[in-house]
Amino acid sequence: MPETTPKYYLLDTNILLHEPLAFLNFEEHNVIIPMVVLEELDNIKDRHKDVSREARVAIRSLEDALKDASPEEIIAGVPLSRMQGAHHAEGTLAIFPDYQLKQTDSVLNLSENDHRIIQAAIELQKKHAPAKVVLVTKDINMRLKAKGAGVKFVEDYRTDQLIDDIRFLSKGFVELEGDFWQTVGEVTSMQEGRETFHEVERSVLPSVFRNQYLIDDTEHFAAKVVGYDGAHVRLHDLGFERMMSYHAWGIHPKNIYQAMAMNALLDPSIDLVILTGPAGSGKTLLALASALELVIEQGIYEKIIVTRNTPEIAESIGYLPGTEEEKMAPWLAAITDSLEVLHKHDESMDSSLNYIMNKANIQFKSLNFMRGRSIQNAIVLLDESQNLTASQLKTIITRCGTGTKIICSGNLAQIDSYYLTAVTSGLTYIVERFKDYPGSATVNLNGVVRSSLAQYAEENL
Repeated sequence: MPETTPKYYLLDTNILLHEPLAFLNFEEHNVIIPMVVLEELDNIKDRHKDVSREARVAIRSLEDALKDASPEEIIAGVPLSRMQGAHHAEGTLAIFPDYQLKQTDSVLNLSENDHRIIQAAIELQKKHAPAKVVLVTKDINMRLKAKGAGVKFVEDYRTDQLIDDIRFLSKGFVELEGDFWQTVGEVTSMQEGRETFHEVERSVLPSVFRNQYLIDDTEHFAAKVVGYDGAHVRLHDLGFERMMSYHAWGIHPKNIYQAMAMNALLDPSIDLVILTGPAGSGKTLLALASALELVIEQGIYEKIIVTRNTPEIAESIGYLPGTEEEKMAPWLAAITDSLEVLHKHDESMDSSLNYIMNKANIQFKSLNFMRGRSIQNAIVLLDESQNLTASQLKTIITRCGTGTKIICSGNLAQIDSYYLTAVTSGLTYIVERFKDYPGSATVNLNGVVRSSLAQYAEENL
C-alpha cells in the first residue's frame, strides 16, 4: 500500500488527557474516537480533579470539530480542515459506536473499557483493509494486550517527543577533553568593560547553542556561548575560579555544575532556567537561595511564588485546614527544608524564617490555581516538574508576564505519572524546545552533594 494512502488512527482516552488537541496532530490521516473514550472523559471531567481540565478541554474541542455535522457524517468522518485554529489537520474525525459490538468467542471481555477500544480497533482493521489502522495509546500494558488480541499496528503518542533516548537530552554544557586553548586554533579576543569575549571558528564548536556552557579538563577554562553565526562562535569568558566564587544567600557552589547553575539563576537577562539532575544535587536549594538573593538583596523582583505538581492535591487540598499556603505546606516541605538549611545558624531560626517569608513575599500556590493568572515581577519556582506534560508546562510558562523569571527543576528518574516516561515528560520537552532560546539556560547538575549515603543510593539502587 502506498505510504501516501491516509491511515486511520484510533485514540485511547489517555491520549486526549495527555494532550486535549491531539486529534489535530495527524496531518492528512483520519482520526477515530471510540464512544467509550467519550464516556471515560465524561466521568473524568468531574471525578479525577488532577486531569479534569484536560478532559473538559478535550470534550469542548471535539464538540467544536463535530458541532455542525449530522449523525451519519460523524460516523463516516467529518473533515478537520473546517475547524478553526492554528493546525495542519487535513484528515477526518469520526466517532466509532463501539456499544454496538457484540461479545464473541474472543478472550476480550467487552465490559472492560480497554477491551472495547481494542475490539473497536480490530473491527476497524477488518472494515478498512488494506488501509493501515493504528491504535494509539500511552498505556504500555494495553499496547501489549492489543498486539496479543490481533491489532496489527499499535503505537505510543510521540508528537510531543523530541528525542528517542534520554541520553541525548541536552545537559546545557559541553565538557571538552584536554586544554581548550591548545585545540582551539585562531581566536579573536575583546574586552568590554570588565568582561572578556572570544570569537572562535564555528568548525571548532559546530553544534553549540546559546547560553550553553563550556568547560575543559584543566579546571581553569569556563565560558558561555552568547552568540554564533555560520562562521564564528562568540564566547563569554567566565573563568573557572571566578565561577566557583559565586555566592547567593550564603550558599557557594560545591562543584562547577552548581556554579554554572548559579550563573544562570543570578542572571536577570535569563527568564527561564531549567535545572535537571539526580536527587541531592542541590536543585531546590540553589534555586531558593538565588531567588532570595535577587528579591531581597538586589531588589530585582518583588516576590517569590513557589508551586509544584501534586497529582492528588485537587482531591485532598479542600479537606486540609487553613489558607491556600497552609494547605500547600505538606507538598512544599522541600522548600521549607531548604529555608531551614539557609538559616540554621541564626540565633532564632523561626524568627528568621518568618521574617524572610514576609520580606521576600514568598507565596505557596497550587498548580491548579495558576491557570488564568498573569504573573508580573516575580520569581516562580516550579519544583518536581518532571511529572508535568508539555501542555501543562506550556500553561504555566505562558502565565509569566513582564519581569518574571521561572525556574523549572526536576529529576527525570523520579517520574510518578502513569503515562509519562523520561523521554515524554514535559521537562524533557521544554529542555529541547528552549535549548537555543536566548532568554533561557539549562544545566544538568551532575553529582549528588547531599550526602555520601544519598550518592550511593542514587548510583546503586
